[in-house]
Amino acid sequence: MAKKILFVDCCLRGNESRTKQLADAFFSKVDKTAYEIKHVILEKEDIKPLVGDFFWERQKLLEHNELSHPRFDRAREFAAADAVVIAAPFWDLSFPALLKIFIENVTIDGITFGCSEKGICGLCNGTDLVFLTTRGGFYAGSEDEQGSRYIDALHRFFGFDHYHLVFAEGMDADGIDTDSVLQKACVQAEELAEKLFS
Repeated sequence: MAKKILFVDCCLRGNESRTKQLADAFFSKVDKTAYEIKHVILEKEDIKPLVGDFFWERQKLLEHNELSHPRFDRAREFAAADAVVIAAPFWDLSFPALLKIFIENVTIDGITFGCSEKGICGLCNGTDLVFLTTRGGFYAGSEDEQGSRYIDALHRFFGFDHYHLVFAEGMDADGIDTDSVLQKACVQAEELAEKLFS
């Protein structure tokens, strides 16, 4: 039976997205006979922030341990995947709010993480969490870069064994050959996909 990769797509510029080009390069090297890819396009998802009645409905379900409710379908899918790949651009020092809303909706006690006397432990089945991103400026190694740092922390929180980052940056900087920079990152993405999923 094919293993499952969950692709969380937050490439908001559609076909004009440079991050989407990076993701396309990555998935071009995934062995489709060995891996089933579930493509979740966040723009097309009916996801909401945890406010008002939507928040309290979730709290009531959790209090009654109703983890099989359809409300938690995405969280169960996230937890069951053999790997998760997230693609999102670098926005406002991290990533688009839509991705954070998705993360809020899959962060469910008893599904993607748990608590015990030893503290919080991840419950996700996946071994690898991959983050693909493009940045307009230069942020590698900077404390101002919070997108990758956050996803890296999540890989431990959710219980993934490994975190992988591929990025292209300086895409909006003067004098930069952006096509060359993006192509180099696409090659890195292809190599990572071949290493992990071929």
